[in-house]
Amino acid sequence: MSQSGSIQEKAQYHLSQLDKSLSKYPQLQQFEQQTSVPKVYVVLGLGALYFFLIFFNIAGEFLVNTAGFVIPAYYSLDALFTSGKADDTQWLTYWVTYAFLTVIESAVNAVYWFPFYYTFKFILVLWMALPQTGGAQIVFRSLLQPLFSRFFSQGNSASTSANLRASASQATGQATGKAS
Repeated sequence: MSQSGSIQEKAQYHLSQLDKSLSKYPQLQQFEQQTSVPKVYVVLGLGALYFFLIFFNIAGEFLVNTAGFVIPAYYSLDALFTSGKADDTQWLTYWVTYAFLTVIESAVNAVYWFPFYYTFKFILVLWMALPQTGGAQIVFRSLLQPLFSRFFSQGNSASTSANLRASASQATGQATGKAS
């Protein structure tokens, strides 16, 4: 019995924390005053509806891609208007990772091979996009960095394009040297 009480207390605590966070938005405050429906319930209801539509693949691709663009675009714009560099790196990492996974997804045509594909993709996109989880950095460090690091200069002394031009010139010079 005490465990259910603690679950209810935890749920109430989280609802009150969410209510405090949502109080920053005047539109939600105004909606709550006009309808007498608590803004927490409105947000949770819309979130549940969003997830329901994705789960049953009712416009799943559109809804997942919207979540994959809207949240990160907001944070990316915020990062561009701040002077710090850490958030810029975080969002650049997200966009590179998201683009890579999107290309792989379209090449494999994964939606036809996996049941509830958009549900899993939605969870992955949220995990990668939310700054609290750092998912994009984890995917980048464990998948993309090992794959692509050999193509990019480790030092700041030369750019990748300069390295590629030098390699091409060297290969061309070696090829013409061997032909002579």
